[in-house]
Amino acid sequence: MVNTTIKTTKSQEIFAAAQTLMPGGVSSPVRAFKSVGGQPIVFDRVKGAYIWDVDGNQYIDYVGTWGPAICGHAHPEVIAALHEALEKGTSFGAPSALENVLAEMVIDAVPSIEMVRFVNSGTEACMGVLRLMRAFTNRDKIIKFEGCYHGHADTFLVKAGSGVATLGLPDSPGVPKAATSTTLTAPYNDLESVKALFEENRDEIAGVILEPVVGNAGFIAPDAGFLEGLRELTHEYGALLVFDEVMTGFRIAYGGAQEKFGVTPDLTTLGKVIGGGLPVGAYGGRRDIMSMVAPAGPVYQAGTLSGNPLAMTAGIKTLELLQKPGTYDYLERITKKLADGLLQIAKETGHAACGGQISAMFGLFFTSGPVHNYEDAKKSDTAKFGRFHRGMLERGVYLAPSQFEAGFTSFAHTEEDIDQTLAVARDVMSSL
Repeated sequence: MVNTTIKTTKSQEIFAAAQTLMPGGVSSPVRAFKSVGGQPIVFDRVKGAYIWDVDGNQYIDYVGTWGPAICGHAHPEVIAALHEALEKGTSFGAPSALENVLAEMVIDAVPSIEMVRFVNSGTEACMGVLRLMRAFTNRDKIIKFEGCYHGHADTFLVKAGSGVATLGLPDSPGVPKAATSTTLTAPYNDLESVKALFEENRDEIAGVILEPVVGNAGFIAPDAGFLEGLRELTHEYGALLVFDEVMTGFRIAYGGAQEKFGVTPDLTTLGKVIGGGLPVGAYGGRRDIMSMVAPAGPVYQAGTLSGNPLAMTAGIKTLELLQKPGTYDYLERITKKLADGLLQIAKETGHAACGGQISAMFGLFFTSGPVHNYEDAKKSDTAKFGRFHRGMLERGVYLAPSQFEAGFTSFAHTEEDIDQTLAVARDVMSSL
């Protein structure tokens, strides 16, 4: 019988103190467990596929610091490379040869990228690409999709996913109407709605930005022909196509979703994996577009810590590890076993559920589905997910604390980890 009680005394004490020091006790909203109930555990250390909290409890981790830990936490080769880099300094605020190395690796891997600019987060990358797409087309309006999250910049906080979905916030106070007046939204996987927006706003739309596989409204895959259709529509109306691959880049394939699906956008945003666990982001694309970015061109964007040697070092070593033969075959196999197993267990224990995976990214919705977009995802039984999440946590499995977030595996996860997770899931689902 799996132990269903965990001691969380220290986590509770630390979180109680945190709530007097930081809004909600956290530095990012979804960490507060608002949508799943109970209090968060406070991490002490991570290694491989595992987490240890401050009370000494161990968990199998399927959040992976929200995606970057694709090699497993604190991979020894990444840590060794960082130790060496630390001896040379933590930040230069000046050019570094490491930037060239990682830039070449990114350009070689991602089909759309001919030039790249490094920043410090996915939000920064999306802010930069937004300004660039408007400048290049000399148009102001953009199309985004309901439930897709592109960071917390004002323009993107319209029917956004991620923490906004988790907390049930329609938008955010403090965002002026003018900031979102040029943001048009459409349901994900609905080409006709996109075409209608282009017809209604002829010669006004700079481009379309989307998560090619949604991870911030839960895991939602593109329908057959959807990405291809967007590529055709943007060509037809003289707009740019932007893939936000902050989550999918180097995760669902080495070249990202655009390699996986064979659809090449004009611009791409990246993050997570290319920092190897350190803060990083990037945007890149066609040379003629990227040449507009300062100082080569007039579109201003800057960052003191952008391209810092530690993030570049961790990213380089992570991408080197991902190039080893069989890596993505292994990620596909274990993640499919996990995702298929969760769905089978839900069926056998009488729960309506749907979900799936692509490579090392997966999701589970407590709804009969299918889930094609955010509206479908919102039909999920979030109360049941909250109970499921708590049950898994108490039995040593750490899942994203929201029905509306994808899960992640790493090549540090073993077959035994997957088997144990499924055994725990059966125990929990049988008692829901």
